[in-house]
Amino acid sequence: MTESAPSTPPRAMVILLAGGNGSRAGFTVPKQLAMLGGKEVLRWSLDAFAAHPAIGGGVLIANDDVMAAIETLPKGWISASPGAERQQSVANALAALTDRDDATPVLVHDAARPGVIAEVIDRLLVALGDAAAAIPTLPVSDTLVEQADSVAGNVVDRSALARVQTPQAFRLGTLRAAHAAAIDATATDDAQLVRHLGIAVTTVPGDARLHKLTYAEDMAILSELLGTMTMTRTAIGMGYDVHRLVADKPLWIGGIEIKHSHGLEGHSDADVGLHSLTDAILGALADGDIGDHFPPSDPQWRGAASHRFLSFAGERVLARGGRIDHVDLTIIAEAPKIGPHRLAIRARIAEILAIPLDRVSVKATTTERLGFTGRREGIAAQAVATLQLPEN
Repeated sequence: MTESAPSTPPRAMVILLAGGNGSRAGFTVPKQLAMLGGKEVLRWSLDAFAAHPAIGGGVLIANDDVMAAIETLPKGWISASPGAERQQSVANALAALTDRDDATPVLVHDAARPGVIAEVIDRLLVALGDAAAAIPTLPVSDTLVEQADSVAGNVVDRSALARVQTPQAFRLGTLRAAHAAAIDATATDDAQLVRHLGIAVTTVPGDARLHKLTYAEDMAILSELLGTMTMTRTAIGMGYDVHRLVADKPLWIGGIEIKHSHGLEGHSDADVGLHSLTDAILGALADGDIGDHFPPSDPQWRGAASHRFLSFAGERVLARGGRIDHVDLTIIAEAPKIGPHRLAIRARIAEILAIPLDRVSVKATTTERLGFTGRREGIAAQAVATLQLPEN
């Protein structure tokens, strides 16, 4: 009697979620298309899964603009449309996997975690040999406290807590059953839905490289974790701008509106503070000036809010794999008084550039009634930006 050969386990499939907008990151493009080490954030996950021998393909959940930017998918991959919520997006992917057996391993992963490594994939797939579901976790190293109204409360015992990451691994039949039963349930990840069925979820060691891109500053953290950023030089740029004061116009300085008898004349909202900062950052990048990127001859920029210009400059830094270390803005005006608004301007600039408040300096001075600013004919601003950039 001939002994039959052992059956080959089915290759795993991946559900890669890239349908969100990532508005908290503050980028002008979806965060999954932001550049990290010379390629899109999304491409990091696609490449990692495509290179793993146990992965047979996957479903990419993405909007049309993301698909257009990615252009091609690895062999064995298809795409599906996102839902209004994460849970619906996974359900849409499951609907695209109807030809797969319930025993097929499936990994569900958030594209905002580009640091996928083979070791974590291996741990998850090994765990599925004895379990219906497995997730990667990291220990909680910080002290945890309850908090209400900016007041620290009781310390929370962290010994029984863990940080949950993706990818998360399931038998396809288990994931199908969990979503079928989740008509009235909501969860922030699929493991919670599986646990609602009373099915145990196994944990495996995660990895710090699976850090999630949520805010703009996470890009620098990921660059260091993934070894894509070697800071070798400091770049400094200077900016200067001036606009005439005119009656019956709102006055915008530093991204906030200040009540005053006059406003600044210009093609956009004429925010001298943000214009000078934009030029300082572009100067540090050796990337032209504000007029090159937003020419006043183009009608689309008539009356435009200047925070769009500064945000653009900040994203040019990220696209180069750099970071903004510090910006220093000086506003030169006889009136209005800038002092009462200085903190609000600092906070707004920090928000636009998605950098900590302590990296933003705002000062104000007068010209002792000398020159056009002293005669209250206009307001000027000068700025300095300090960047850290990788060597070309």
